[in-house]
Amino acid sequence: MSEQEQKINTTDEPIEEIQKEEIEQVQAEDPLEEAIARVQELEEQLKTQVEETSKKEQDLLLRTRAEIDNIRRRTEQDVEKAHKFALEKFSKDILNTIDNLERALSTPANTEDEGVKALFDGVELTLKELVATVGRFGVEAVGVVGENFNPDLHQAISMQPAEGFESNQITAVLQKGYTLNGRVIRPAMVIVAA
Repeated sequence: MSEQEQKINTTDEPIEEIQKEEIEQVQAEDPLEEAIARVQELEEQLKTQVEETSKKEQDLLLRTRAEIDNIRRRTEQDVEKAHKFALEKFSKDILNTIDNLERALSTPANTEDEGVKALFDGVELTLKELVATVGRFGVEAVGVVGENFNPDLHQAISMQPAEGFESNQITAVLQKGYTLNGRVIRPAMVIVAA
């Protein structure tokens, strides 16, 4: 054999082997097996998508429940505040009556006259009853001489040096302040020691 024929023969053998391998691969790849593999692949994708959707729905459900709980809690707080402070406007208006009765009792009077004494006793009893009544509904007086100044409860009219009082103590109360269930409805007007 000539050299050329040998070369052709040697090159023909690998081509035939490659062709045989390809034929075997094609024969090995059954269309049914391909379809089964594709179905399994699609099932996995579907399962993944269902899991992701389920997680998103659970997250949305949890968030919705939390929002509903927050709304319920805020509503309960609003209703509680409405009940607690429903009397605020009425309480502010009744404070003027209390102030007027206190002013009436602070005027100098002839206590020897039985008519005047009876009038003062009646005003004093009326004032006590009125203060007790508003106290049952959560209205409390603030601003006592000797108490430390609290800017949340008191309004300082002036500061003056005073003997017997420490700095920042109330030396005089010009007008009592009041709170309704802990909320200031009128600050006390006071003079504070310097």
